[in-house]
Amino acid sequence: MPFNIVSTELAEVKILEPKVYGDARGYFFESFNANDFEDAIGSKLKFVQDNHSKSTKGVLRGLHYQIQHPQGKLVRVVSGEVFDVAVDIRKSSPSFGRWMGAYISAENHRQVWIPPGYAHGFMVLSDTAEFLYKTTDYWFPEHERCLIWNDQTINIKWPEDIKPVLSAKDDKAPSLHNAELFE
Repeated sequence: MPFNIVSTELAEVKILEPKVYGDARGYFFESFNANDFEDAIGSKLKFVQDNHSKSTKGVLRGLHYQIQHPQGKLVRVVSGEVFDVAVDIRKSSPSFGRWMGAYISAENHRQVWIPPGYAHGFMVLSDTAEFLYKTTDYWFPEHERCLIWNDQTINIKWPEDIKPVLSAKDDKAPSLHNAELFE
């Protein structure tokens, strides 16, 4: 397999660490291989959309999800560094309301697999960061939902030395107990 799989606090969320081959000219790694990825997560998936965002230091995007047409996301950073977060928002799950966080960067090449049924967000730690993610369903703005980033019930330990910069939508998002969630 062209990557190592790292387990997280949430059993279905995985960190993928690619094997990077480098020399004086630079480096090479396989960033995605459908067969190896499906073997790693134990499920056959089809990615239908790639997204790319660029943000400045302190920007916090999330915690986003789609209540209908839920998206699985395979995320990575190609420039800079972020603190990436997934929250289980499936009411029937034994890990409902729990979260995991990982530092992912252009330097460490880590990727995070976030299955459908989870809210997702990230905070930019570097001066700028470019964030790429593949999704298993298309974006449907009418089905997009958001949880407030600092919900006391979830209690995410965001990096404390950075003041978050939020969109109006993210700043007014509901708490876990007032949000539309998955059964």
